[in-house]
Amino acid sequence: MDSLITAAARALAAGDPLGALNRVALRDDAPALALRGIAMAQLGDLARAKTLLRDAARAFGPREAVARARCVVAQAEIALASRDLGWEEGALDAARTALDAHGDVLNAAHARYLGIRRLLLIGQIDEAARRIDAMNPQRLPAAMRATHALIVAGIAMRQIQTGAARVALAEAAEAAREARIASLSAEVESAAQLLGAPAARLIERGEIRPLRLDDVEALLASDVLVVDACRHVVRHGAVVVALARRPVLFVLARALAEAWPGDVPRDALIARAFRTKHADETHRARLRVEIGRLRALLRPLATFAATQQGFALAPREAAEVAVLARPVEEKHAAVLALLADGESWSSSALALALGASQRTVQRALDALAAAHKVQSFGEGRARRWTMPPLPGFATTLLLPAPLPGD
Repeated sequence: MDSLITAAARALAAGDPLGALNRVALRDDAPALALRGIAMAQLGDLARAKTLLRDAARAFGPREAVARARCVVAQAEIALASRDLGWEEGALDAARTALDAHGDVLNAAHARYLGIRRLLLIGQIDEAARRIDAMNPQRLPAAMRATHALIVAGIAMRQIQTGAARVALAEAAEAAREARIASLSAEVESAAQLLGAPAARLIERGEIRPLRLDDVEALLASDVLVVDACRHVVRHGAVVVALARRPVLFVLARALAEAWPGDVPRDALIARAFRTKHADETHRARLRVEIGRLRALLRPLATFAATQQGFALAPREAAEVAVLARPVEEKHAAVLALLADGESWSSSALALALGASQRTVQRALDALAAAHKVQSFGEGRARRWTMPPLPGFATTLLLPAPLPGD
């Protein structure tokens, strides 16, 4: 490794892409192409970064398996930053195996973190937690320790464990300060702000108020029967009844919970559950059937009594009844929630994260674009959707081998 390549690698590791480019911008050998690709990724030009890294992987000879593996890891990181989540894990796993076999512990760990971050984005929280628990960040550089702590915090927040999230964020902030990488510190600060931002709305006895994540945690631990419109479940204590696959039953449960301790007229329940303004006897008969099904499913938690006007919910043991709703509820709110992270997403990645078909997501994006709520750039398979005007950038990747003196 010559002195310019070493100096450029040090600059990238310190979060200085311009300093790296000053040293290798005019070189076309394989190591320089790789470093230029990482620098362009850090600067936000992900399309150019992909091209450079692909050229670098081809330029490395057949005996340079480690260098090619590092290029694969760098390309996976760019795919993650550009929310191109459809990449195959097999290539990244093969690169990680090659790096492990040649003793490149740092980049092998980085590959593992990329895989975990992808799992987190597509909602596989349990698998992400299992993999992060198997990682030991103690001997890793400060930047990677910060990444580890950020992932732990992200998992804890999604599992509504605010205490664990705050501890992890404090560790991430300390590691980011030690790394002295401004973009990493900004990422930690942005993650910390999520704990103070409204995470949901509470609808209780006709009143609506915003809740932070720690408020949500306290609510779920309290003696309240919660109809959770974020996860489409009904819960009280350790008893949780999932209604995600029974949308009509969930609509009925939510309507009755919002009206508690009062009742809801039959025509109002029919309008909400069956989406019709003109109720007839067939709708009323169907309503009785659906209420019977809801009564059977929620028997451990509540009863449903017929009143003169309609139906009323009565909790069995809970002291109160409340609805936990998303902070913003509008058509295609789930798509907007993903785009709110500030990154640029492909429609295929959104479909993967939402568990929906790509065509369904594309229709939602077209409707949101027509309402000027989202915007896109690029064409065809390179098209990306975002809310802010600029796409995200890749985090630091230590592509070269450990440098002398490190």
